[in-house]
Amino acid sequence: MSAPVRVVVADDQALVRTGFRLILMADGIDVVAEAANGEEAVEVVLRTRPDIVLMDIRMPELDGLEATRRILTGAPDAPRVIMLTTFDLDDLVYAALAAGASGFLLKDVTPEHLVTAVRLVRTGDALLAPAITRRLVERHAHTTPPAPNTTAHRDLQTLTPRELEVLQLLAQGLSNAELAERLYLSETTVKTHVGRILAKLQLRDRVQAVVTAYETGLVSPKTAG
Repeated sequence: MSAPVRVVVADDQALVRTGFRLILMADGIDVVAEAANGEEAVEVVLRTRPDIVLMDIRMPELDGLEATRRILTGAPDAPRVIMLTTFDLDDLVYAALAAGASGFLLKDVTPEHLVTAVRLVRTGDALLAPAITRRLVERHAHTTPPAPNTTAHRDLQTLTPRELEVLQLLAQGLSNAELAERLYLSETTVKTHVGRILAKLQLRDRVQAVVTAYETGLVSPKTAG
């Protein structure tokens, strides 16, 4: 039997933290700590080493964006971070994704979606569908200064022509099945290409791959449209 997923919940609203904790624990997910601000979040993550951090994007003392940067920067065994936001396409969400977050959830998420999201990200997948990520990137890529931990430095020259083609299509919101159909490949082969792209560019997941494609200029909102 596999070990339970270990989660830290960081939100300045006690009611939100309690609600998420009860929902997760009822499904066998272990909430190892809570934090009321970004400073606490960084401290408890270092102390408890969770698998997942549910991070409110707007908190006092230190916001979730800076807390995410501190948690993920230079930490190969860092947890995956899911940002919590009240509004869809919060202006800070794109910056959070560029800083290394694996996706975002609205705070009014259903219990079922919350549990599914945590388990999905724990397996190494990205929470956002590529098409949703593209909306974020198109909205902010050319108006938001790159985050200090931006993916723009990634060296695309390490990719083969086929891998570059896969990355371009991935950034346009195509699923593995759609990629396979477009490139006349099997889904298994597509997954292999995606895995190699992530490994070569040292990216956490598909969300980061989409962000990288825009940040490096491989794809632009104009050409993606």
